[in-house]
Amino acid sequence: MSEILERNQSPEELRREREQRITDAIHLKPTDRVPVTCELGYFVARYAGIPCSAFYYDYDAWLGAYRKTLKDFQPDMAFLREFTPGKALEYLDPRYMKWPGYGLDPDVGFQAIEIECLQDDEYDILLNNPADYLIRHYLPRRHGSLNFLSKLPELTDIGWVQPWAAQNLAMFLTEPEIEAAVENLQKAGREMRKWLPRMEEFNRLLMDFGIPRLFEGGALPPFDIISHSVRGMKGTMLDMYRRPEKILQACEFILKKTLERPLPKPNEYGNLRMFMTNTRGSDNFMSMEQFKTFYWPGFKKLVLTLIERGATPFIFLEGNFTSRLEYLLEFPKGKFYIRLDTTDIFRAKEILGGHCCIEGNVPCSLLQMGSVEDVKDYCKKLIDVVGKGGGFILGPRSSTDEVKPENLKAMIEFTKEYGRY
Repeated sequence: MSEILERNQSPEELRREREQRITDAIHLKPTDRVPVTCELGYFVARYAGIPCSAFYYDYDAWLGAYRKTLKDFQPDMAFLREFTPGKALEYLDPRYMKWPGYGLDPDVGFQAIEIECLQDDEYDILLNNPADYLIRHYLPRRHGSLNFLSKLPELTDIGWVQPWAAQNLAMFLTEPEIEAAVENLQKAGREMRKWLPRMEEFNRLLMDFGIPRLFEGGALPPFDIISHSVRGMKGTMLDMYRRPEKILQACEFILKKTLERPLPKPNEYGNLRMFMTNTRGSDNFMSMEQFKTFYWPGFKKLVLTLIERGATPFIFLEGNFTSRLEYLLEFPKGKFYIRLDTTDIFRAKEILGGHCCIEGNVPCSLLQMGSVEDVKDYCKKLIDVVGKGGGFILGPRSSTDEVKPENLKAMIEFTKEYGRY
């Protein structure tokens, strides 16, 4: 039976209670118990007995799977994978991913593919003519459907202001290859418009079950944007040695553009949580000296600026961040919180306890391969040690796509029962 029925609370009452519990934990205030949260992802497909490809091709099955899972599990806070129309993606032809049912088996999760959208001699184009870079270089490399944009003349070319520029553009758009590409874009747009009204049902799901959203928006550290989406990991690592000044200039440029964007609206309770992942700044990817030079300055300014503007940064420290935990003491107390992956969470408690809220970090391998008792024992240790004195949210390290349902349920229910202050 769901927590709503057990406690005879309406979804609105339960959502308000959970939001307050989460908010108090983040701000290091007393709470009635340790909050518990998780990302459900593709787990709902396995739990409901449907293929992962339903996320892209079977709206009703995907919605039903989430409805069933939320009813049965009831975390304090959750992140959903809202339906994305696969047919629209097919028309767009993204080169940076494969997904179940298109390029991959229907029963596996999606795969991210890193591509170099910035060549080593193009930094000046990005820095001095960003519109030209985005339209003629970045987008065609990210999407096969937009390859025709690479054939446009440079956007600052004086030819654009000539009287015949419009005629030339009109002729360009009537070339057979271009007409086919534009038609595909229109098909993708029509697919998105067809599903957009129904996708609002996913926005109501969490409200129907009294579960707050994890975050209202996102912002990535500038180095991660360059490494993930622009230059790629290999190119970025080479450039830290070959052209470090260009990496630093690009980081400053990306940070400036990120901070120029308006923040999303706070949720109904006035809270604005901004999610960010920190991947390439971990112990796994760069040395401490590289971290201090390339990563920390932009990351620090991003977090401090978001806090100054009234947001609460929710920082997922992917990989191992253990050697860099002390740097987080430079952020204001109780104004941000961190989710830990393979970082030593007990060491994090020693360093950051009483300074920021810590979320984590039940190993997904334990949830996948361990027993219910193994899960409870680990959760008990987390609650006893990391949860001591508050400022703790229990959750898994990362993806729960492959975990055992009984183990995920044990993690949630044990925390609710045992984790009381």
